[in-house]
Amino acid sequence: MNLATRSIVYVSLTASLLSVAGLPSMLMAQSGDNSADQVESQAREAWSQTMHDIAAPEEGCYHASYPSTQWEKIECAAPPAYRSALPQIRGGEQTLGNGSDYVAQVASGHKIIAAAGSFLKVKGVTSEQSVGVALFGDGGILGPNEYTLQINTNFAHTAACGRYSGCQAWQQYVVSTNTPVSLTSGELTGKTEVFIEYWLLNYGVDTGENICPKGFIDAGPDSNGPGDDCVQNTPAVVVYDGQLPITDLGSLRFSGSVAAKGTDKATATYGTEAYTATVADSKTDISSGWTQAEFNVVGNAGGSEAEFNKGVSLTAKLAITDGSQTAPTCILPSSVEGTTGETNNLIGQSCTGNSGPTPYIEFVETN
Repeated sequence: MNLATRSIVYVSLTASLLSVAGLPSMLMAQSGDNSADQVESQAREAWSQTMHDIAAPEEGCYHASYPSTQWEKIECAAPPAYRSALPQIRGGEQTLGNGSDYVAQVASGHKIIAAAGSFLKVKGVTSEQSVGVALFGDGGILGPNEYTLQINTNFAHTAACGRYSGCQAWQQYVVSTNTPVSLTSGELTGKTEVFIEYWLLNYGVDTGENICPKGFIDAGPDSNGPGDDCVQNTPAVVVYDGQLPITDLGSLRFSGSVAAKGTDKATATYGTEAYTATVADSKTDISSGWTQAEFNVVGNAGGSEAEFNKGVSLTAKLAITDGSQTAPTCILPSSVEGTTGETNNLIGQSCTGNSGPTPYIEFVETN
């Protein structure tokens, strides 16, 4: 007997007992409705988890609607002209992001296969805006309800770097509430999209020409080495036809996964809908070196900051799949291990690592 059947039997039995006791029929109906709602909620939660676990059949864009667990291929939106910023050293108050964030580190000898982020508790959130940061030239997509959810890998030297020993691969899984329609246009899509941004940092030796591998855009000389930074985004999948309200943050689940010799995917579930975008793992070969994961809500591109209203408290969960049940180590923000340049205006309060079938870290951030 499955969970739904057991719950229906329990509801029926409860109703019978209440009737014998002489309680009003309205109370019996209310009890049944509440139990049915609970079962439905549990079913949707299980469905959401399943969609984050199921691989897409091949490269491309996919969608599924509850209760179906079959990915259906859909037309992709164009690769967004979104660009994240690399971390830069800063002084002053240390809010989260820009190389200073809670990071999950797996045990030696293990590699991350998937990382899933969600916000277990969202308290006091009424508004958010993306604001410019002077350190990054006040860049980014600025204004109300502009933010990104990011799951970021560590930097790792992989086979995709070829013979360039100073090169490092990096992959970002992104949900953005707004992106430029192209690199040459200031027009914005006005839509919330999910995609992967993948990088080869300090690749080759800068010549002033495009030296990046096929399929990458040359983002110019690397700030710390002789090569160029090479970047590209996957085609995007529209998660929400508009800017997803920050007040719905608790309803959004997000994950990123890798598959050696297969496809890496970014997956978002919102309500009864699931969306995923994929790219061949060979673009970065990040599956061979993914040992740390970072998850948070931050500004929308260009080193910007997600500025929340005062009185906000977020409890975040970052679950890791690495083939073990060992609790990941929670690396503290002071260790400077995060890999994105975007930030929020929240301060980390606590973090714990937890073991189990799906190990995870849980952390609290407030302002």
